[in-house]
Amino acid sequence: MKFSLLVAIVPEDLEQECIDAATKAGAVGMTLMSGRGIGGERKKTFFGLTFEGSQSIMLLTLEKGLSLKVLKAIRQILNPSGEDSKGLVMTLPVEHLGGIDMAQVKRFEERLRHDS
Repeated sequence: MKFSLLVAIVPEDLEQECIDAATKAGAVGMTLMSGRGIGGERKKTFFGLTFEGSQSIMLLTLEKGLSLKVLKAIRQILNPSGEDSKGLVMTLPVEHLGGIDMAQVKRFEERLRHDS
């Protein structure tokens, strides 16, 4: 079985909606981290204070075939109109993997059989 790492960088206010979309698409677990980014646009200021929006970084180890389905579900939340996106989502191939819960592997296998 091949795996992918899905990385999603989402605004904090969309975090729960993205979690729900990923879970509905078949993700069974994820790691969440807080972060902040530096974009190409100037930061907004309010009375001389710089506003930096908080972001959530979602890391999901997924069976390779499932990763595209989850990516598309999160992308629908981040970019519903097809124009300006509110975040970033990508997958990366996983060459070596250790420590994954075997119950999670069995759930991936069940989903693959169910989707076939």
